[in-house]
Amino acid sequence: MKHRAAYLAFDRFPSSKGSAVHIAQMADELFTRFEGGLLGVIGGGDLPRYQREGTREIARFDARVPNLIDRAEAYSGWVADHLEPHLGTLEVCHVRDPWSALPAVPDGRRHKVVYEVNGLPSIEMSHTWPGAAPTTLGKIRELERYCLERSDAVVVPSRVIGDAVRGLGVPESRIHLVQNGAEPPGATGRPEGAPARYLVYVGALQPWQGLDVLLRAFARLADLDDLRLVVCASVPERRARPVRRLAERIGVGERIDWRFELPHHEVAAWLAHAEVSVAPLTGCARNLDQGCAPLKVIESMAAGVPVVASDLPAVRELMADGEHGRLVPADRPAELARAVRVLLEYPEEAASLGRAGRRRVEETLTWARSRARLAEVYRTVTGPAAEERVR
Repeated sequence: MKHRAAYLAFDRFPSSKGSAVHIAQMADELFTRFEGGLLGVIGGGDLPRYQREGTREIARFDARVPNLIDRAEAYSGWVADHLEPHLGTLEVCHVRDPWSALPAVPDGRRHKVVYEVNGLPSIEMSHTWPGAAPTTLGKIRELERYCLERSDAVVVPSRVIGDAVRGLGVPESRIHLVQNGAEPPGATGRPEGAPARYLVYVGALQPWQGLDVLLRAFARLADLDDLRLVVCASVPERRARPVRRLAERIGVGERIDWRFELPHHEVAAWLAHAEVSVAPLTGCARNLDQGCAPLKVIESMAAGVPVVASDLPAVRELMADGEHGRLVPADRPAELARAVRVLLEYPEEAASLGRAGRRRVEETLTWARSRARLAEVYRTVTGPAAEERVR
């Protein structure tokens, strides 16, 4: 098959992580618009190397390369090989990272490149890979800058990330805000095994997520002996060992229920039946300088559960303190515990915040709205001729 569109991401897909939810929505919009396309992603495990679904093809890079940088470079070469058969027909190539972008931005290309920046590896890798040499991070930053300069449009999910991209020299006219979204769920049954009364955390377990801060806050709620914490972790159980050891050390291990790699459709029920959803993001460079777009906040609001989250610029784009939930200073367990306690003591106020959060999502943060904005980006970069072909 010769494709008119390709979506490329150095991410495992599908998975239980928020990035996979985002990829599914964005790629579906691209492929709906261009009558199919190529999805190039990371595989491994029991995921097939190749799938075909009508006019859509999924190819997965599954080479086992232990070193992250070596793996990224090998993936970039794999992307080049998979794009080559489509260069004569390709109209739009949508990428999520510099290793996907590099093979897509050569001189003389006929297709347009939409670079979706959900994070900057030059910043993020200093947190995920503490041993990274400054020279390596500097080279990655130059690669980011090179690919961004040669892209036709840059999509960002938050204004904070947009500011970071502008700092790399991308002109305002090429930056487009396409926020994450959610679909407010209908009535959901209580999950099997759910505690009678619980707080919920949803997401991955990297240090910048702040789960350690939440655990210390939860220790300050020990007098609420009927309250449990449910952690819906989007990663395998083995990656939870450090935080589970911390939970045992500070005396909350017996009060936590762990759920690992839940299918995304099951998470909504855990959110909907929680007393409070907590997003304790830390005030690190990854969240402040680079920025973030926490899908967990939007999905919690969509489920109608009151949210207590860190008071960061990217979070303030999504919710207002005292209107859709409560914002507290980052990295402050005592402040976090106090905010949760107040919501538990005033359930009517908490329910009102949850309803307001759901209305906020219904009015401004649905995936349908996000996809409409993305479609406008495609129209902008491809021009009238491509628009006629789509019709």
